[in-house]
Amino acid sequence: MELRVHDPLRLMLQVAVSGMAPAQVDESLQVTCDGAPLEVTEVQIPGQGRVHLADPRPGTVEVTYEATIRGTADTPAVTDADGIVYVRPSRYAESDRLAPIAQAEFAGISGGADLLAAVSSWVGSQLRYVPGSSGPTDGAVDTLLQRQGVCRDYAHLVIALLRALDIPARLAAVYAPGLDPMDFHAVAEAAVDGRWRAVDATLLAPRSSLVRIATGRDAADTSFLSTYGGAADLLRTEVTAVVDGQLPSDDVTALVSLS
Repeated sequence: MELRVHDPLRLMLQVAVSGMAPAQVDESLQVTCDGAPLEVTEVQIPGQGRVHLADPRPGTVEVTYEATIRGTADTPAVTDADGIVYVRPSRYAESDRLAPIAQAEFAGISGGADLLAAVSSWVGSQLRYVPGSSGPTDGAVDTLLQRQGVCRDYAHLVIALLRALDIPARLAAVYAPGLDPMDFHAVAEAAVDGRWRAVDATLLAPRSSLVRIATGRDAADTSFLSTYGGAADLLRTEVTAVVDGQLPSDDVTALVSLS
């Protein structure tokens, strides 16, 4: 990642994998300004991920992150707190505004797994994946009206509809081997039978090979880059994610957890 910093600022990065045990993670993170290393501070956000902070001066900032993951992480259980936080409306997942649509479209469907499949299929059929079609402030309502978007828009609409049906749902920022074009990716997670299950209405990458970066209510909690107190331009990003061997297949009818 390369940025042009115009005024001193605080840089917040969420690019490091969550590193949930017992998966083994070998990683490195380098942040430089005009070629000189910057001091980086890691902050753990419980239940969400890791944020790395840096305070660059004006100049060209480069961020390089690499990680190799071996094994799988524990499948996260749904806590009582999750059942409260992730059923509420949020900035980009306006479940309160979409409740009438959710109740009309999915009337008669009961059970978390069945609703999960129905909502994912409905969103996939209603939207077109169009890179660059949405803005950084667009939420689920905007996406439904425009009938197009990118991965985060698909995820926000899935999350909002599930919450409107009283199913806790959240957003996960991930690395996604097999994604084309390659970039950071976003998927929804829904609480089914006490476990978080991944939902990707875009069908662009197999869920079993996704690697969690950050988790939150919506994109406001999972942005890969935030800046505060100054001015900067993002000049370029390059993301690569691969698996050792062949990509796994993805049965869209199966319940899959990020692991």
